[in-house]
This record gives sequence, structure tokens and C-alpha cells, in this order.
Amino acid sequence: MIKIGTIKEIWRYPVKGMAGESIESCHIDQHGLEGDRQFAVRDVKRNEIQSCKFRPNLLSCIATYNTDNAANIDQAPVSLNFPDGQIFNSGVTAEINQKISELLGHESILETLQPDSDNDLYKRFKAKNHNWLQELKDTFTREPGESLPDFSDLPQDFIDYVTLPGTFFLVSPCHIITTATMDHFKKNHPDSDWDIRRFRPNILIETTEGISGLVEQEWLGKTLHIDNTSIKCMSAAPRCGAVTRKQQTFGFDKSMLRTIVNEADQNLGIYGDISTQALINVGTDVYLS
Repeated sequence: MIKIGTIKEIWRYPVKGMAGESIESCHIDQHGLEGDRQFAVRDVKRNEIQSCKFRPNLLSCIATYNTDNAANIDQAPVSLNFPDGQIFNSGVTAEINQKISELLGHESILETLQPDSDNDLYKRFKAKNHNWLQELKDTFTREPGESLPDFSDLPQDFIDYVTLPGTFFLVSPCHIITTATMDHFKKNHPDSDWDIRRFRPNILIETTEGISGLVEQEWLGKTLHIDNTSIKCMSAAPRCGAVTRKQQTFGFDKSMLRTIVNEADQNLGIYGDISTQALINVGTDVYLS
């Protein structure tokens, strides 16, 4: 094994599609970071879980756990900080659903994660004459001549479900980015806004001196080791229009998406599969094998 860096930041997103919180430490297991994507917003009319791909205004709301009076994350309410400055607690059901509906312009409800046996809750919206695949492609906001991800051989679960049953993830519960990649883009395109929050990592690795470029793309098929757990580097993360959207502390900027599509084969960051439970901390060494 070789040391490739340390954990610089850990990010958790209590509500799927919303901005999240930076934390110093967190338990992690095969299901991802503890508390990550434990809530989601359902579009009532479509009867479908929503993401920031389809409802980009979700990103203007910041979700954090209020752990002041909770013994653990399972007992902690989620506080939603809306762009108008109002803050609502997840326990105030009617008021929070109304506020989310106003934010998105569609009747919506906040709901918690349910068992995978309730798989109808995770299905895609596929009404008559509705082209769900074209709708998905449109969320990538490509310009003429730009490539899209390959949708020609999608797994059946991806076709049937908007997230994998029993989770609010579609691809993987762990998303990893390196400072090497971010520094590469910032150096070559300094006028774009490369705020890490646009890209929604779970783990940001500060790479050791001498490691540069889009290095995590070279790790695919290899394994990261962090304390007592390991993360298999499974696939690249193709980027959609969500990275261009404004959030509470920065505005709309589409320039970085053009760069990622045209200079990085559409990808920024990678997805990983986690082996075992462990406590990870900011500052922990990361090794590669």
C-alpha cells in the first residue's frame, strides 16, 4: 500500500438533493456515512422521489442534523435552512411540506427512508407518453456537440427505480474527490467557480505532494484504505447540470460543466463501495492498494 493523502473534508447530506453539512468525523459502513440521505422529497403528483437533477431548487436549502438533544443520529431531527432565512425542523410536518412545495413549485412531502420491501416507493415516474429517459438526458444540460453518458446498456434497476430500493442512492453510497483534481481545474480555469460544494462529495482527500491531475480516475479497480475500512473504487462520476446551479452562498455558473465535459471525459470524482464499518475522521491517512 502507498499513502496517497489524508481526509481533508467529510460531507453528509441528510436530505437527498439538498445542500449538506461538513463534519469532523462520522461512522461509515456498506450503506455510506451514518445519516447520509436518510430523508428525501417526494413529488406528490408524480409519486416519485426527487433529486437536484430534476428539482435544482432543492440545492438552495441546507439540511443539517440538530444533535443538541439527541443520543444519536437516528434520534436527531433535521433542520432545513431555506434561502429566505427561515429554518424548519423535520418534526413540523405540515409546515415543512408546505415550505418545500413553495420552494419547488410542486406539491411535495419530506419523508424518511423506508425498507427495500416497499419497493414501489422507489420507482421512476413513467406515465403514458412520458419519455423518462429523455427527461433524464435533459438534466445533463449538454450543449450542441457535447457528449452524454452512455445510456445504451442501463441495468434494469436503473430503468425501474429512481433510487435503489431501501436507499436514497442510485449509483453508490460513497462519492470521493481529491484536491489534486480540484487544483487541476482551478489552475487551468481560474475564472470558473470550483466550490467543492457544487460537486457533493462524501470524502475530499487532500493528496500528498507530487500527486496531481485527475488522479482518482486512475484508481478505478483499486482500493482505498482508511483506518479499519476499505473502499473499492468502482466507477467515475459523470456530471450533470446540478453542478452549475446556485446555492445559498454562490451563484449560477455553467462554465465548469463545459470544462468537465470537454476536458475530463465528463467526469469529476469517483464512486466507491465500502467494505466494513469504521469511524473516519478529518486528518486520517488514506492509502491505496
